[in-house]
Amino acid sequence: MSTLRSAFLATLLLLLFTWSATAQTRPVFEDGMAQVVDAFADESEWIREELWVETEFDSDGNGTMDRVHVAVVRQAQTESEGLKVPVIYGSSPYYSGTAGLAEIFWDVKQEVGDPPPPKPKYGGFEGTTRPGISNGYVADWLPRGFAVAHSESPGTGMSQGCPTVGGINESLAPKAVIDWLNGRAKGYTQPVGGEEVAAEWSTGNVGMHGTSYNGTLPLAAATTGVDGLKAIIPVAPNTSYWHYYRSYGLVRHPGGYLGEDIDVLYDFIHSQKTDRRDYCNDTVRDGEMAEGRDRTTGDYNDFWAGRDYLNVTDKIEAAVLMAHAFNDWNVMPEHSVRIVEALKGQVPVQMYYHQGGHGGPPPLDMMNKWFTRYLYDVENGVENDPKAWIVREGDERLEPTPYADYPNPESESVRLYPTLGGQYTAELSLDVPVEQGVESLEDNVSFSGKTLAQAEYTNHRLLYVTPELTEDVHLSGTATMKVRLAANKPAVNFSVWLVSLPWTEGRRPQGGLITRGWFDPQNHSSMTDGEPLIPGEFVEFEFDLQPDDQVIAAGQKIGLMIMSSDRDFTLWPAPGSQLQVDLNATSIELPIVGGREALESRLGTW
Repeated sequence: MSTLRSAFLATLLLLLFTWSATAQTRPVFEDGMAQVVDAFADESEWIREELWVETEFDSDGNGTMDRVHVAVVRQAQTESEGLKVPVIYGSSPYYSGTAGLAEIFWDVKQEVGDPPPPKPKYGGFEGTTRPGISNGYVADWLPRGFAVAHSESPGTGMSQGCPTVGGINESLAPKAVIDWLNGRAKGYTQPVGGEEVAAEWSTGNVGMHGTSYNGTLPLAAATTGVDGLKAIIPVAPNTSYWHYYRSYGLVRHPGGYLGEDIDVLYDFIHSQKTDRRDYCNDTVRDGEMAEGRDRTTGDYNDFWAGRDYLNVTDKIEAAVLMAHAFNDWNVMPEHSVRIVEALKGQVPVQMYYHQGGHGGPPPLDMMNKWFTRYLYDVENGVENDPKAWIVREGDERLEPTPYADYPNPESESVRLYPTLGGQYTAELSLDVPVEQGVESLEDNVSFSGKTLAQAEYTNHRLLYVTPELTEDVHLSGTATMKVRLAANKPAVNFSVWLVSLPWTEGRRPQGGLITRGWFDPQNHSSMTDGEPLIPGEFVEFEFDLQPDDQVIAAGQKIGLMIMSSDRDFTLWPAPGSQLQVDLNATSIELPIVGGREALESRLGTW
């Protein structure tokens, strides 16, 4: 009996030893999210490697396919235990630094519709390269069972090629990296020659994430339809460079970057110092961009269409968690909203919006559920969660309120009409007024919109306001402006602000800017073929303001302000342009939760 017991124990110990020797460290999932695993969290054990992935394009014209610089950080167990993991991947043109801006901006002091004054050519700069590219995402995702990869965009850092700012090579570069993670593309230890490097540790499932330009590239990669890109989380992505640098044909700069244009961004990121720099400058910046950007008319053309990702959303197969801020005046919220609307019903889509400025990713738990669901195929039900998460006024940015969708399903368009007296402050009415006639304003870029909105009287804007709100009013969606306009010049700026008055920024109830929009009256008939205005002749047009979701507090008034130049965004023509607005054919539609009845019941008396 003792002999049998000893033999049994020996066999059991052998089995336990064999099991322990072959057991893998596994990711752990709780509450539908990947959890930190201690064995993955030891930074000293992480494997770091760098390589160059060969692409399918030769953008620098040297006769060989460009290679992009890639850095990978992965768990030790991917080597010691043969563990295979999915990848969180970020790509950027910024990793090696950027140029100074002051010397590369355009001069905005020019007449609207005139050719721009010449701008000196920028000589360029050399980026600061460093091993590893970036430590972004590593601390969050390595301990949770994801590898992390970063790559530098073409023509930046140690990646070959030319920067094109939205050109096709910027879509195909991250595609090549995803192909390498799936065994379909080749990676090498050197930018020229070198030994092959394989990603045998990768499951092939990839999720991309990033903010601003770094948020554009996940969308760009997704539009290639590349197999293996399962989910993306773009934060404030630029989804159309025409929408970024123009507004309905008007030359309109991104907030905080007055004088920027697409060639400025090219110079800002072109950090690779090689013998191909002159070729890239001549071919891209001084060739394709100079011919296509059209800083005179601002019309939409083939150049801009090739940099508009809405035109290729039909190829997207990745699940999309979109994030943006309603007060982002750099990459404005329309960039996200237009893509989400196109993707509804095509792929899983969820939205996270907050009330701050540029940037601001979703809460980590929200991103974790997204990547866990689509990269690890854990059935956590995220696809059944509310479609929209919006941070309400005064709440912490990482504490959003769930909604069934965005715009709010209960939102309805409500039309309001301006009445005579806008050089002072006139009524914005729910009812169609009697014959109103024409009101005039004189352009003067010297005055900011904030100053004009608070002026008791000025001939540099027209202002129409509702009666004071007796209860809060919730706006959710996109306001649309309808205008009949004449000017005394062939081309003028046209700008509209929706404001909350009195302007009590930083207080409760809070007044100030709600949203805004810009339009080139030369494009009243076509975005691709604008025509100079005939002085004194009226034209009609409609356009959208930037999307919003905001609760306007009781005690405030909703105001519509019409002006010409917007000092922080448009060109700066000499003061004096005269604009006439026909109030009989001018109105604004506001997206009100609860519709006309809700707004009407919350308006006091004028």
